[in-house]
Amino acid sequence: MPVIRREFVLVLLAGAVGAGLVVLAVRQAWAEAIFTPPRPLPAQDKAIFTPPRPLPAQDISVTGQQLVPLASALALAALACLAAVIATRSVTRRAVGALLAVLGAGAAAAAAAGVRTATVLAAARASALDGPLGGSTTSGASSGGAVHGIVISGAGRAVLAGAPWRAAAVAGAVVILLAGVATVWRGPRWPVMSSRFERSQRAGASPRANTESMWESLSRDVDPTVDGGTRT
Repeated sequence: MPVIRREFVLVLLAGAVGAGLVVLAVRQAWAEAIFTPPRPLPAQDKAIFTPPRPLPAQDISVTGQQLVPLASALALAALACLAAVIATRSVTRRAVGALLAVLGAGAAAAAAAGVRTATVLAAARASALDGPLGGSTTSGASSGGAVHGIVISGAGRAVLAGAPWRAAAVAGAVVILLAGVATVWRGPRWPVMSSRFERSQRAGASPRANTESMWESLSRDVDPTVDGGTRT
């Protein structure tokens, strides 16, 4: 029995660690979007107009949450499934384990999916428009939101720099998948959270029933503190 309980705890801990690893990994920067502003138009009359200064390039970090939000959502759902594994038993526990395996497989597929340049640039533009500046410039400083809008509307390129974090997210999802498979295979043998409480209730009567029986014994002139009862 101790071996089965140890196995139960290890599977639950592995699933929780895998889900936490996925959530942590997708919150890190997976790519960088670099926007090159359009070149300023040359002045028609150089005697009157001075040439405008070129706008600085904009470098915006994009997290995995922005690129693959499904991975973190499935990881959080897997945590809820782990809680259900504790509270269920028998066939229901096998079904919860199968769902846990499906969630792990889905999170792994979402994290391992190829990240396109268009997706990175779209996420960076959305992030930049939500914030006051949305990122840092490689040189100089933006003069305001209008200039910033001109910068991110220019040409852009994506640099994928979060390969280790993507691999960590995939590894965490695989651990969730394995925890689900182990639950389907060995889950019915594991203990149930409420089994000890149910045994204790079946073994002894409720406090109210004990009090009523004591008063009935006293009314019959029987001492309830003595085994078998003794008339007083």
